Amino acid sequence: MAPAVFPTALAFERVLWHSRIVQIALINRQRRIRLDMKRLTQLAEISLAECVRNSADARYALAKFPLVEVAVVSDAVIARVHRQFMDMPGATDVITFDHGEIVVSADTAKRCAAEHGHGVIEELALYIIHGLLHLNGHDDIELRDRVRMHRVQDRIWRRILAAAEFSQKNLPCKTRRKAV
Repeated sequence: MAPAVFPTALAFERVLWHSRIVQIALINRQRRIRLDMKRLTQLAEISLAECVRNSADARYALAKFPLVEVAVVSDAVIARVHRQFMDMPGATDVITFDHGEIVVSADTAKRCAAEHGHGVIEELALYIIHGLLHLNGHDDIELRDRVRMHRVQDRIWRRILAAAEFSQKNLPCKTRRKAV
């Protein structure tokens, strides 16, 4: 059976959940790494649809946000955010704010993607999923919670990559793009 494919738009996706509409917006605030923002947005939209249904605490907090904003930044910028808001030195992969903002590092994604044998866009999608799950009550402080969160995160990540690949294969030949 083919995976569910959600309709995509370049900047926003509407997901109905408990009669609320949740939107996700991505902005690329770095210029060092070239990114296919259309593909990343597609993966983020599918991720939102998956993550909104995966609440760790049965509160479904993600569904209460009218808009989730994702900023793609450099290591230098995320290191400043990390220091300012978490009082921790150095760059990290993803920082999630309780008000519905997620900050992800393209530089970190490029390094980690090379280590794990997939593309930067797929790595950034993993970070976005991680942030969305945090907004939906998942935590990764305690080992048992981290194991649970990563299990859900990895399942969603594999599922959205399969859904995106399926939608790419079913495009007319003239508009089909090679997956990253």
